[in-house]
Amino acid sequence: MVLKVRDKDAPVSPEGIIFRVYGYNHPPNACICDVEYAPETIYQAPEPKAVRNGFPLKYYKFYADGGLRFVQEKCYQYQIFYEPLQRLLVGIREDQMAELRRPNLKLAEILGKEPKDNLMKALRKVLDLIFYHSRLKPSDFGVFGSLLHGFYNLKYSDLDYIIYGREKVRELVDVLNDFYSDRDGVLKNEFDFFDERAEQKNWRFENYTLKEYAWYEKRKFIYAVHDSKELERRVKIEFEPVRAWNEIENEYHPDTRITNVGWIRAKAIIKDDKNSFFMPAIYPIDVLEFLKGDRVDNIERIVNYVEEYKMQVRKDEEVLVEGMLEMVQTPKKTFHQITLTHIPGKKYYQQVLKISNR
Repeated sequence: MVLKVRDKDAPVSPEGIIFRVYGYNHPPNACICDVEYAPETIYQAPEPKAVRNGFPLKYYKFYADGGLRFVQEKCYQYQIFYEPLQRLLVGIREDQMAELRRPNLKLAEILGKEPKDNLMKALRKVLDLIFYHSRLKPSDFGVFGSLLHGFYNLKYSDLDYIIYGREKVRELVDVLNDFYSDRDGVLKNEFDFFDERAEQKNWRFENYTLKEYAWYEKRKFIYAVHDSKELERRVKIEFEPVRAWNEIENEYHPDTRITNVGWIRAKAIIKDDKNSFFMPAIYPIDVLEFLKGDRVDNIERIVNYVEEYKMQVRKDEEVLVEGMLEMVQTPKKTFHQITLTHIPGKKYYQQVLKISNR
């Protein structure tokens, strides 16, 4: 039987390393992943914010490329040769998994018990509000991050939900927008409270300002805040879209080859945004104008792996895009795509996707 996984599922290794499934294109019986957490027995991070101490055994969260370096230097067995790119990526085989944690099953487990603390009460309260004002139901949701793994912190942890399926995402966005429109609403748009000065020191994107970032994040509607009386603090809330099982098409084929052929900056029209919710976010395009790089005739799409550019632009909008130009050769056809992804060094921060005439 072929291993069945989707974005944000969480394989766990025998050593206790917690991975997070990345996207939907995976080799048979293995999955491409990020490394999310590791126990203190094998890894310790210097940053105080990395500590997860909800268990007797501490866990540490990986940031930036820390997880990649950890695997390459200490746990190289957790790499998968990815045929289309002809290189090793972080991943785990089914026979290496001690456990596979599913966000939807974890939420069902949480909702099946009496809430044991005030964070669990807040988690239920937010969902109950959404259920009351929509047709959405518990099986449409999951939880990820520290909620999935059980080592959340009552003083600091956010509420990180998953919402499954394209049409469910659309309904949720409509419901949240209604909440945000009410000045006295229980849920508010997180980016109504964005502090540009506090974020400035860590901002490195060259073609995308913090002011632009806040505007785009605000219109995505999936980031909320809730003033919790139980917790006596403002809780950040994220709703992460993940494909429903019937929406998943695994594009992995061992004979496909994806080759970097240059760097491009262009203007384009977005032809469809139905897969912009997910990671990778895919935007079919028509190129209007080449501003930098080689001209090619058959650029079909933008493929985005950069978190800031998920749900970034919408159908019929004219956009500015800068990123890596790739040639994709499948058993059936050859085409080009513009890819925004985790590139080492300065080029990562040169990547951009935004409305061109705003």
